[in-house]
Amino acid sequence: MKINKTPCLSLAYLSVAVPLISIAIATLLSDWFSITNNALSDLGHATKSPVAPIFNFGLSLGGALIIYTSTLCIYKISKAFSVVGFLVGFTLILVAVFDEVYRGLHFAVSVAFFLSLAVFLIAYGIYFKSYLPLPALAVAVVAWVIHFAYDVPKGVAIPELISVFATIPFYLDAVKRFQTDLLPALKGEGSA
Repeated sequence: MKINKTPCLSLAYLSVAVPLISIAIATLLSDWFSITNNALSDLGHATKSPVAPIFNFGLSLGGALIIYTSTLCIYKISKAFSVVGFLVGFTLILVAVFDEVYRGLHFAVSVAFFLSLAVFLIAYGIYFKSYLPLPALAVAVVAWVIHFAYDVPKGVAIPELISVFATIPFYLDAVKRFQTDLLPALKGEGSA
């Protein structure tokens, strides 16, 4: 049985690229959007944003790909870590489904998504016995504290992006490590 050596990492890159590209396209098509005065979710407001379908579809597809990656590439090695990945993907889908039209519910699922990113960084540190995610987590927390304590910046797009970009390298590295561990298991199953 011939095994594609990069399916997990390819899926992981796709799960990151799809939402980021949709955010970039939605931003470029929205002359009213300000990265310092808006939340990214303003782009997904179903009744106020003409680019909501692009934004929300990209987030939901990205979330589904994260769930698929967690299930396909992490579950056989670490069920607990797979659950954390599932939560990140699921809460990202919820951010798209319950857009800003839902007000309080949207806020709750957005908080859940960003907390899931923090949990992912902590889980990475514990699972791989690494302190490397701690500075990334600290930067994300500081960005949120500065926003909420000092209203800087006015909108939350920058703290949102900092949190996402702080997590991406650890997500991709985790998938790469799990894929490396998974390949021998897949080869063994193919020879049975």
